[in-house]
This record gives sequence, structure tokens and C-alpha cells, in this order.
Amino acid sequence: MPQVIAGPIVRKVTSNSCHVWLVSSNADAPSLSLSHGDSVLAGDSQSDTVRVGKHAFIHLVTFSASTSFKDRERINYKLIFNDHQQQNAWEKEQRALLYKDQASLSFHYTGTPETILHGSCRKPHFHGDDALVQVDNLHKIAFEEKASFPDLLLMTGDQIYADDVAGPMLKAIHCVIARLGLYHEALEGAVVNNTSDLATHEHGFYEREQLLPQIATNTVLSSIFFGAKKKPVFTSVNAQNHLIGSAEIIAMYLLVWSDTLWPDIVIDKDGIPEKYNAIFDKENEALTGFVKPLLQVRRALAHVPTYMIFDDHDVTDDWNLTRGWEQEVYGNPLSKRMIGNALIGYLLCQGWGNAPEKVTSLIQKVKASLDKQGLAAHNGIVDELLDFDQWHYRIDTTPPIEVLDTRTQRWRSESNMNKPSGLMDWEALCDFQHSIIGKESVIVVSAAPIYGVKVIEAIQKVFTFFGKALTVDAENWMAHKGTANVILNIFRHYKTPPEFIILSGDVHYSFVYDVRLRFRRNSPHITQFTCSGLKNAFPDGLIKWLDRLNRVLYRSKSPLNVFTRRRNMSVKAREPSMGYGGLFNGCAIGVLKISQKNTDVQCKALLSNGKEVEFPTSKDD
Repeated sequence: MPQVIAGPIVRKVTSNSCHVWLVSSNADAPSLSLSHGDSVLAGDSQSDTVRVGKHAFIHLVTFSASTSFKDRERINYKLIFNDHQQQNAWEKEQRALLYKDQASLSFHYTGTPETILHGSCRKPHFHGDDALVQVDNLHKIAFEEKASFPDLLLMTGDQIYADDVAGPMLKAIHCVIARLGLYHEALEGAVVNNTSDLATHEHGFYEREQLLPQIATNTVLSSIFFGAKKKPVFTSVNAQNHLIGSAEIIAMYLLVWSDTLWPDIVIDKDGIPEKYNAIFDKENEALTGFVKPLLQVRRALAHVPTYMIFDDHDVTDDWNLTRGWEQEVYGNPLSKRMIGNALIGYLLCQGWGNAPEKVTSLIQKVKASLDKQGLAAHNGIVDELLDFDQWHYRIDTTPPIEVLDTRTQRWRSESNMNKPSGLMDWEALCDFQHSIIGKESVIVVSAAPIYGVKVIEAIQKVFTFFGKALTVDAENWMAHKGTANVILNIFRHYKTPPEFIILSGDVHYSFVYDVRLRFRRNSPHITQFTCSGLKNAFPDGLIKWLDRLNRVLYRSKSPLNVFTRRRNMSVKAREPSMGYGGLFNGCAIGVLKISQKNTDVQCKALLSNGKEVEFPTSKDD
């Protein structure tokens, strides 16, 4: 059993503190020791631990320094376990996470970031290379060539795919659950009584949609579409292996962020229906390519401050898309439990390290309800998580980085339960506006682009009109009139920061827009950099045609622009050095370079093969 199963991942870092997340196989949490050069930094190390299995303990270790860190100077850190045997085991394991000539793990802090990496949508069984590996290559170059390091890594959504799981990955998940003794749970309103039965159930692989909740159809139209008296509660088209239990969610996180458990995992076809053998083999090939560079990903995350926010696939496809979706999902005990389990996983493996002080009460409630069998008050914890509305947070840098929660604070449609909800409600948008008013500049992280591709939004609008918002994932900022008007008015407000950068993902292709207000002499400079996905992409032929249609139908002087909500704004696409005109489609991580001395905003996509796609500013900008 590895001493450290996953991590360490450097999470929130301030001018005099750092947080490190890890999962160990022993209960005793390590302490942190920090140094700069030969000087050990004075300070206090504290830790908090949540046990999720017999041999699985999630730790968040915090070091508060007596003096501030020096800007951009590497800070070395060591994990120190009290047990001598455990410490020796960790020191051997740590060697694989060190770069050439490095004796210790390290990170740096800066209050004025100039190189920010961002990406989203990392699907393990997608047939493409993982662009997150390039974060490791950037660090390798920085160490070997004494070059500058990336300042921050922002993971902007879909860090896992809980609703779209490969058969071989589900096999690996069950291996991890058994090996670590991750806690199972009793289920209410389900075909199986306990999650321990999922691995051996006849519908446990590729047929889980038969285990997921369904509701009675109550209209003739629904019966025509679904051809039966019942329709699925979950709307994911890839729900055949949808994760159900909290143990499955935790195991998934361990497998996508760490290499340590994979060598002992045996993926066989026991329990796989013969008719799925071909897809199983194809997924296994893609998954093998995902696992191979995992050590590099793990090494990178141990050396750079990393922040995260959820999108829908971290929980389930179309999460909270419409009021009708919410009523159906939260009205069923099994689907409600599944959403809650995904949020437990997000809290422990992502949200905890973003802003630890905001989730302290949730962590303590989870700890208090745990015993040797798992969560003793599972439904109560789920209710707490579903009521929680503080997932958003700010990174106090210059410029400040505002990370938005566009999933749990929805502006629900009152006129039609099947219309898309606004990505943020009026109160949340007012709080956001209040937090940025008067600032000279701001970086905003929104999982979905605020300024989307117009032709795609038009198609989504047509489907929404016919009550089919779920069919085309009609989740964009312009889909809800109230949300659209408020967010656009924020940009038009005279106290809006003059320099505005939006970072987003979600859509599985990359583009950069420069936005200015029409009919305003002193318009804010708005740059939106969308980069997606890390290991996912849009169907190539389809995106090529959509890009062509967009450029034809919504060119700068097109009369169709009058019918868009952004008609009072000039939206110019930067032409990528590779791509289809306005878009690039392929696995990539975004590299944002900003200057503290001028307003220049450089955007490029670093591809999974190491090549770069630049989005240069146009000459008249």
C-alpha cells in the first residue's frame, strides 16, 4: 500500500500561508516544513483529516508562516510523518515527484500573476492525449533552463466525468474501493439495496441506466419520445456507467489524479456482457494512454498553486439546467443521493482547497457523521451540501480572480419549467458586481463562456422554443433573459473595471474574443479566453461547419446581429494560428500572459503534443 495514495497537490497559497491536499493510507496526518534555500521558515503547521475508508484518509495540511513569502521565490516544502517507517516510505515515493537536481517539492507565491494556466473537460477515455501533462513540461523547462514558472493553474470545470465513465475505468474504480476499503452505503428507492452490490449486479456495467431512477411519463408527447410509460430522470446520454455511490466518486478522483494505484489494478472482462466487448476494448486502449503519463500530471500538481471549480460533469450532465430537471432529480431519493455523493466528492477533493475557511463547517459536519461504517447521517449531509451556496471564491491577487459558481445559484424560469435557468440568479450577480466595482482590473472564471458562438446559441434557442433545451445543452449566459440582461449591464456599468479578462471552458473548443461597448468612448477592454478541453474535443467535422456558418451569418455587418442580446457590443474573434478561422478544436491547456505595466493580454493554447496555437490581437485593437 502506498504511503501517499494521491497528491500532494498545492492548493490555496497566500502571501504567508499554503495548503497542501493529499490522501494517505494511514490515519496520521503529516505536518509541513517550509524552507527557502538553507533557511527553514518559522511558522505553524496544522492539518485536518477526513477518513473515507479503511485505508484512505484525505488530509488538508496548512502552514502559516511567521513572515511573508518573497515574491516569486521558490519555497521548498516537506511532508513529515511522525512514524519513522511511514516517513521512509514517503521519502522513497517522493523521488518520482522531483525534477532534475531538485531535493524537495516546491512552489512559489506572487501577488501579481503574469502567467496563468487554465483548462477544463478532462475525460479519461477520450481518444486524445492529456494536455494537463504540458504543465509538467513547463515546470521541467523552468527548472532546467532557469526560466519563469507558471504562477497559477485554474481548473475550470469537469475535472472528472461522473456521468460518462468507461467500462474499464469502472472496473478500476471497484478495484480501488475493495483495496482501500472505501465506505459503501445503503440506498433508498433503488434496485440495489447497497452500493456494495453494484460491482456484481447484472446491470452494473454498461446498463446502469436500468438501475437509475425513472419517472412516469404523463404526456402523450413524452410517450412518443420515450416509447414507454417511463423516462429517465438523468439526462446524460452516456449514463450506462454513471457513478452512484460516494465510494465510486472518491475512487474516481484518486484514479484521475494519481498513478500510485494503477500498477496493481487488473482490468478484466468478468461481468461485462459479451455484446459490449468491442467498446470495452476501445475504451481500454484510450484509458491506457491516459494512465501512462499520470505521474507527470501528479508531479506538476505538486509544484504549482491549483484552484478548481465544478461544472456539470463533475456531478451529472445538465446539472440544474431547468426547473423541471431539478424537480424530477431532487424529488427522487436515489437521484438526490447521487447528486449529494458527487458534491461530497467535490467538497473533499476539490472545494476544500480553494477557500478552506468557507467550507470548514461542512468538513466538520462530514467528520462528525463518519464512523467505521461510513456516513452515519448520509441524508443529512446531502441536504447540507444541496443548501450550501458559497462554492464561489476570490483569489486575492492583483488583478483579483473571481471564480463564479454557475451551477447552484440558478435563476429559474417562472414561465416554463422546461426553459433553461439563468447561470446565476439576481442576488448572486449583484454580489458579484459589488465585489468588482471600482477595481482597476479583474479576472473572472466562468465555467461556460459569457460570450458564446452566436450560431450555436441560436440553434440552442430554437430547440429551447420547442421545449428541447436538454437535448442541446442550452446552457449559455444568453439563454435566460434576466441573467443575460444583468451580466451585460454589469459590463456596461460606468464603474466596471476598465480591464476585464474572462476565462472559461466547457464547450470542447477554444477561441478568444475581444469585446468593446458600442457607442461608448471609454469602453472597458474585455478579453474572453475560452480553452477546452484538456482531454476532450468537439466533433471535428461539425465544428468546422458551425464555424463557417457563424462567420457567414453573424459577420460584423450582418442584420442578424440586431436580434442578439449583445447587439450593443462589438465582439471580435482573434484568428488562431491553427484552426478554422475563429476556433481551434483539439486537446489543449490555455496559457494567459498579462502584464502589470500595460493592458496587453496574450492568449495561446498549449496543445497536448507540445505545439502552440496563438491568438494574436488584431491590428485595430
